[in-house]
Amino acid sequence: MVRGLYIDSMAGLSTASVESLRSVLQPLRRALKLVWMADARGTLGMAMITLINGLLPAAQVWVAKLIIDSILLSLQQHHQPLDAFYKLLPYLLVEFGIIFLGAMAGQFRRLLDEIIDHKIGFLINTQIIRKALRLELHYFENAEFYDKMQTARQQSEYRAMQIVRALFLLAANILTLISFLALLVSFSPWVALLLFGASLPAFVAQTRFSVLNFRLQSWKAPETRRMTYFEHLLTVDSSAKEVKLFGLGEPLLKKHSDLFWKVFKEDSRLAWRRSWASLGWGLLGTLSYYACYGWVILKTLMGSIGLGSMTMYISIFRQSQGTFAGLFENLSQLYENGLFMENLFSFLDLPEVSARVSQVPLPPLDPTKGLEVRNLSFKYQGREEWALRNVSFYIRPDEKVALVGENGSGKTTLIKLLTRLYDPTEGDILYQGRNLKDWDLDELRLKVGVIFQDFVRYQLTLRDNVGFGSVGDLEDQSKLDQAADRGGMIDLLTSFKEGWDTTLGGWFQKGRELSGGQWQKVALSRAFMREGEVIILDEPTSALDAEKEYEVFKRFKELTAGKMAFLISHRFSTVRMADQIIVLKNGQIEEAGSHAELLAHQKTYARLFEMQAEGYR
Repeated sequence: MVRGLYIDSMAGLSTASVESLRSVLQPLRRALKLVWMADARGTLGMAMITLINGLLPAAQVWVAKLIIDSILLSLQQHHQPLDAFYKLLPYLLVEFGIIFLGAMAGQFRRLLDEIIDHKIGFLINTQIIRKALRLELHYFENAEFYDKMQTARQQSEYRAMQIVRALFLLAANILTLISFLALLVSFSPWVALLLFGASLPAFVAQTRFSVLNFRLQSWKAPETRRMTYFEHLLTVDSSAKEVKLFGLGEPLLKKHSDLFWKVFKEDSRLAWRRSWASLGWGLLGTLSYYACYGWVILKTLMGSIGLGSMTMYISIFRQSQGTFAGLFENLSQLYENGLFMENLFSFLDLPEVSARVSQVPLPPLDPTKGLEVRNLSFKYQGREEWALRNVSFYIRPDEKVALVGENGSGKTTLIKLLTRLYDPTEGDILYQGRNLKDWDLDELRLKVGVIFQDFVRYQLTLRDNVGFGSVGDLEDQSKLDQAADRGGMIDLLTSFKEGWDTTLGGWFQKGRELSGGQWQKVALSRAFMREGEVIILDEPTSALDAEKEYEVFKRFKELTAGKMAFLISHRFSTVRMADQIIVLKNGQIEEAGSHAELLAHQKTYARLFEMQAEGYR
């Protein structure tokens, strides 16, 4: 795997142009903008510390030279030790100030680094989550999207901070080298060129391995996500019963282990290749250092330079070698981190669902008009078969509609289109005379109260679980109580000692786990919390006992009075309450009408009704 990537990357890099390199580094600008947004003052502080750190090394070696030269001069002129020391004292104080300033700068750099790290992590996670909230539902049903989102979440937080660190260290390296070069140029420009040239191959090798690492991390994203899924299965309450009863623990753990070792082997191969390459090219840098070292000693023995200058140049050689290596390492890190940040920015640039821009004035909303579906067809992304095909119907503003059909007939898909979780592939949906695509999405969804069959069981308080149906009314106690009554949750509420502040679920301390039927009452109450114009109930009573189900549907007309209501249910005792029943089969409307009309047709609805009725006889 890595060998193939290595060969591919060598060929790719050998033909890479400056323009392609520039395009890879473009994410750095956006990454820096993120860091500035996270903490502008902290970033300015890091810039000031960088300036100090960049100039201190040259200042330190220069002062050391002055100290040595002063000592030699005092010895040559036979000064008294105390007099010589007093002459040296200003230099010693300056050197102490330089070292103390360096220590302070290092401490503040670590402090600002930690502060910015936390802030940039929070900012990036917030942006990823906000982006996910604005994306169409089909993205969340796509494995490639999850791989991209996982890579963005896991890599971007620390990669952005690494870009900041590398950039400031790079700036400090450049400042240090410029100050060193100013001191070296009087000695020998060729020595500076040798030190620089010997570090260049290591930079090229590191850049190549940066591309390899990026490709490897992208390749293993699906495997890492699968490992996370196995960890989830083995450690959460929702799967604990089956894992124990079916003896799935060790088999699933083995699958997790197999994936780990597969990924680990690829990571370790790349790490070994990178280490051997760094060792080889590092040896070249060491040889260049000792060549310069020997040349300076020779010049000193020849009397061309003094002992203080020799000490200064040797210190510059030693430090410049490390500085050159650091400079190229930081350039390589910028390149590699830029590749990973491109994943984040490509995720943040995904197209969002929004109201389309109309070239003509939109028709005014007409509350007397209901919901009209015209020749609606829909395909799930990446599939050839139609989930819905040529569906058309009209619903009055206060009409109650039941959707009936076998599993996979398109009922839930239709509901997702009506709530604009998807946009139609073909056809139109109009509400109050306006196409759903022309509605502001937030305004449209405020008009809809919905409970899906796979409703969310929030591991939060009862107040949150119900109040999330209308977030703006979380503290409106009368609305909460009214929603609880409509959803048949009053008995459950009064049984809790903490009342509305009871934590539900078993994830957190003092949480109360509920039965399936109790969770469904909570979800039903959440749907009634929103005083919208449309109520959508997808199998709202499937987990309720017969008595509670009867109570809910006995009040169905009352609970949905003055509202348009859609009901999906496989229980025909419930369906018969609807004003209109739409029967779907293979994504198309097979028949539609009232309960009595459909029984008279003697088609699918009548057959299914009789089959279910027979089971109760």
